[in-house]
Amino acid sequence: MSDPEFPCVGHCRCGALRVEIAAPPVLTAACHCRGCQRMSASAFSLTAMVPAEAFKVLEGEPVKGGIHGPTLDHYCCATCKSWVFTRIVGFDAFVNVRPTMFDDPKWSRPFIETMTRDKLPWVTTPAEFRYEAFPEMEELQKLMDEFAATL
Repeated sequence: MSDPEFPCVGHCRCGALRVEIAAPPVLTAACHCRGCQRMSASAFSLTAMVPAEAFKVLEGEPVKGGIHGPTLDHYCCATCKSWVFTRIVGFDAFVNVRPTMFDDPKWSRPFIETMTRDKLPWVTTPAEFRYEAFPEMEELQKLMDEFAATL
């Protein structure tokens, strides 16, 4: 995995919404659920799970788009509507950021794949772990520890 320098600044397609992460992600993932396929207009969405205290909006006002609760909220640029980050209700310690918003997204290789039951049959990723749904909460810390060892 390529090592980005932190803080790392990224932006939506038009540049009106700028975000920063000040620490490496604790996990990266490709989600194959139908919702992510539709939101990303692709076969899956990429996620970098970062500590909430290491994430901030530098410029612009994010608006909710896609899902608006009750379990999670997608945040998009108010101008170009690019999906930039997600906050999961009850999982406040982390923010899921779209890593391709950063200038050098090479570090965004997915460590895990989720929702593979919805995966399109022709898709492959280099993910080391695969889950038909989402990993159990008990397994999440183990995954984060193994991911940290790859950085």
